[in-house]
Amino acid sequence: MRAVIQRVSRAHVTIDGKIHNEIGAGLLILLGIETADVNSDSTYLASKISAMRIFNDESQLMNRSVLDVGGEMLVISQFTLHAQTRKGNRPSFIKAARPEQAIPLYESFIEQLQSISGRPVKTGVFGADMKVSLVNDGPVTIIIDSRDC
Repeated sequence: MRAVIQRVSRAHVTIDGKIHNEIGAGLLILLGIETADVNSDSTYLASKISAMRIFNDESQLMNRSVLDVGGEMLVISQFTLHAQTRKGNRPSFIKAARPEQAIPLYESFIEQLQSISGRPVKTGVFGADMKVSLVNDGPVTIIIDSRDC
């Protein structure tokens, strides 16, 4: 399971020309699920992302987590995070999990984030054509892969 985490001052996802969900300061999380992923991958990522100290303290050092600052979270499914690009110029998505496997893991990840944070986590719609807008704060962008731990 792979996540691209962006610290944002605001973000929103639009579907069919209408804002589906939006957040203020917090994290935009792009989540890619591959065929080898299991529930322990979503547990690991949810715990790691919730505790990651990437928000500034009063000394402008990244010492606070999204939970510490009361930040919001927006999770967007993104199978393209598992693109294979070594051969040719057209990415292969052979490692990306099919919806029947990916949707339960995506939902589990969201539920775990909600359980850890004690508040709602906003989302896009799995498999939808979405437009994501954000203002990256910092900029801070971090990539985490549960297979690299």
